[in-house]
Amino acid sequence: MARVLVGPEDFDVGAEMAALVRGRTDIGGIGCFVGTVRAFSGGRDLAAMTLEHYPGMTEHAVARIAEEAEQRWSLLGCTVIHRVGRLVPGANIVLVLAAASHRQAALAATAFLIDWLKTRAPFWKCEEFAAGGVSWVAARDEDDAAAGRWDEAGA
Repeated sequence: MARVLVGPEDFDVGAEMAALVRGRTDIGGIGCFVGTVRAFSGGRDLAAMTLEHYPGMTEHAVARIAEEAEQRWSLLGCTVIHRVGRLVPGANIVLVLAAASHRQAALAATAFLIDWLKTRAPFWKCEEFAAGGVSWVAARDEDDAAAGRWDEAGA
């Protein structure tokens, strides 16, 4: 069963990796993705990014995405942590760890998880610019295309 956390607290990648593999000798590979806040967007300097979610609904959606990855790639472990709240450039946003018997499954599951989190989990992002002003981040066609490659035919 996947470990899914959604909240404002930061995470320690090393500690999360250690917890995932503790006592396990059947894991042959771990895929890892860490997303962070960039210092710029659209050529403008960012002061912060605020991530909003709908408590309960978001955790449920993320858990369903993790379950899908566990089933598709027979994962031996999975951790998904997504932060919410106001985050400054350089701050961690998301951690995905996928453990499997073989590296191919671990890496494919990690890519799937990020693609589907980006497009199918209910998070809303608002950018706050250093020079003033804010802008809500719109969905991008390239993110939808990346997620689409994992539809049943692309699995």
